[in-house]
Amino acid sequence: MSLNVIDLIKGQLGPALVSQAASQFGESESGISKAIGGLLPAVVGGLANNADNPGVVDAITKASSSGILGNLLGGSSSNPIITTLLSSLFGDKIGGLVNSIASFSGISNTSAGSLLNLVTGATVGTVGKYAADNNLGASGISSLLNDQKGIISSLLPAGLSLASFGLGAENWFGQAKETVSSVTSTAKDNLAEGVATARENVNEGAREIREQFNNNNNDNQGGGSIWKWLLPLLLLIAAGYFLWKQCEKKQTTTTMASSTDSTGTPADTASATTPATTATPAAKTDENIDLNGVMLKGYKGGMEDQMIGFLKSGGYKNAADDSALKDKWYDFDHVNFKIGSSTELETGSQGQLDNLVAILKAFPDSKIKIGGYTDKTGNEASNVKLSQARADYIKAALGKAGVGGQVLGAEGYGSKFATVDAKASDAERAADRKMSVRFAK
Repeated sequence: MSLNVIDLIKGQLGPALVSQAASQFGESESGISKAIGGLLPAVVGGLANNADNPGVVDAITKASSSGILGNLLGGSSSNPIITTLLSSLFGDKIGGLVNSIASFSGISNTSAGSLLNLVTGATVGTVGKYAADNNLGASGISSLLNDQKGIISSLLPAGLSLASFGLGAENWFGQAKETVSSVTSTAKDNLAEGVATARENVNEGAREIREQFNNNNNDNQGGGSIWKWLLPLLLLIAAGYFLWKQCEKKQTTTTMASSTDSTGTPADTASATTPATTATPAAKTDENIDLNGVMLKGYKGGMEDQMIGFLKSGGYKNAADDSALKDKWYDFDHVNFKIGSSTELETGSQGQLDNLVAILKAFPDSKIKIGGYTDKTGNEASNVKLSQARADYIKAALGKAGVGGQVLGAEGYGSKFATVDAKASDAERAADRKMSVRFAK
């Protein structure tokens, strides 16, 4: 699964920035938020379409050290990296893009233009930082951007399309269109060939039956009556059989066409041959987890559920010492830090921290330890430092919530316990980037 860079960028464009931008531009927060929702996929799409442009890749590389992310509202509009980049991405389409976003979100063209610069700054700054943190060179950045081509259109808000920006898919992703046309043409050719073959087979079958009919008439004049009704029946059966075979061939052709991705590369063979009825694993959803009559929202079998079950079973109380507890860690399901940060949590993280506080307060004799982990990419000393800072942040947050006395320690392990290869995809390596908690004594 490819990394969706839009998910990385959203952390830079959260409620706080929306509020500040609304105040600075004199617009409503809903209008600013709506405009950002339309601009972000458009900008990422522009980068994806220029993934192999050395100037664009160089701009992303420079953005990581230019300080753009630290001054999005103040410095984006005049930053030469951004203004030059926008010209490369959209050329004379910038005006149409700004007009469309302004109309869609209900803000002024001036505000929409400023937001275009801001979103572009957030995008190249975040991608540049990600590339630097993960040691991606120019080819790595190009590959990352190319991976975005298949998801851009689906991320545009309802009411917007690439065509509404004057950026039709045929202009941006012509290769994909050519591939689809090629597959369609091949399917049509196969279908026409199959129909012709079926027609020939039916005719041949009919000819053989007629010959047999004539032979039987010559041999036995009295037996011709049976063929008067049998001949049409046999012809009907033959025609039905060959039409059925043709439908089967058409279905096979359709399956082969759908197993080709947008770049014309055959999809994974196992995926292409898997029956359509194969079930897709259901996504996890929060449920009510009973904490002594108080309902916490969490995954069934997730961190809260496991910890409460262990405490209620007497497992903690009966543990002789810390050595009996040290090997069982509970991974946070929802607590995540923003990329590269040890002081800012992603939206939705606080709820699970509150759940942990509630569990500790319900079992005041229990003690815990916090652990922070990273994947195998990057400098290990930096990884340890980052994971330690994040573990300390969680510990401090629990202290502020009134349960600090139950937190015996916090340690960052870096990539010491990472299991996924550094060359694996970002989605695969995400399993190693986590925060965990264990009981301690």
